[in-house]
Amino acid sequence: MTADAESLAPDQPAGLSRRRALGDFLRSVRARVTPASVGLPAGLRRRTPGLRREEVAQLAGISITWYTWIEQGRDVAVSAQVLARLANVLHMTRAERHYLFELAECADPDHAREAPSELPEGLQACVDSIIVPAYIIDRAWMMLASNAPLRRLFRGWPGHEPEPNLLRYLFIDPAALDLVVDWETRARRVVAEFRADTVAHTDDPQISQLIDLLRSSSPTFEHWWTRQTVVEREGGRRGFHHPDTGRVFYRQMTFSLAVRPDCKLVMLMEDTG
Repeated sequence: MTADAESLAPDQPAGLSRRRALGDFLRSVRARVTPASVGLPAGLRRRTPGLRREEVAQLAGISITWYTWIEQGRDVAVSAQVLARLANVLHMTRAERHYLFELAECADPDHAREAPSELPEGLQACVDSIIVPAYIIDRAWMMLASNAPLRRLFRGWPGHEPEPNLLRYLFIDPAALDLVVDWETRARRVVAEFRADTVAHTDDPQISQLIDLLRSSSPTFEHWWTRQTVVEREGGRRGFHHPDTGRVFYRQMTFSLAVRPDCKLVMLMEDTG
């Protein structure tokens, strides 16, 4: 057993169905992977389709006993590194890999490489068709898409900025101080939301570099980042100083994207209350 394979814990009812689902899923994927696809001979007396358990264990660098326990749904703690190796050995698709780590309630260590840099075709057109201010951000709060109402509200931003980031705008661009109503209160909550958003991705170089930049460039971000406050990104009332109509308020609605689980669609619905 390798160092990545952690200790066997006493079996507990909590999480049993999830562990069984994980085992069933691995068994199903294993059955469809041919020996030839991983460089193994087919053999003359292979009684089961796909790979044997011992072959998967060997290719993933863990013991056959350990891998058997995982497939059996035993209460074992499997490291993210072992899960990543299993996903690679079993040639999992992006969706299957995401499902594997969701079942294991674990962050994928290769998430940064898994997330594409561009949105799937058609998403920008969807955002453009929304009549209220709307945008899409990824886990690092890079703004991947925005529509004309959003750009009007934000006084032209992001415009033609090559890699717009909502946090950099809010904490570094002086225009944000004039745009956002009660900027200090909003900034405090944004820091707490971002910490909650990125708790599983602090090793991502893009996110760690962004945090370093914000801490060195914004005393407000630095102050609230060190307070360790965490809140969910739950939307709510947002106020802005519109250049044409004065102070306006919106209700923020946030949606996760099925085609890009690392991204969120944010819509601002006008609030006249």
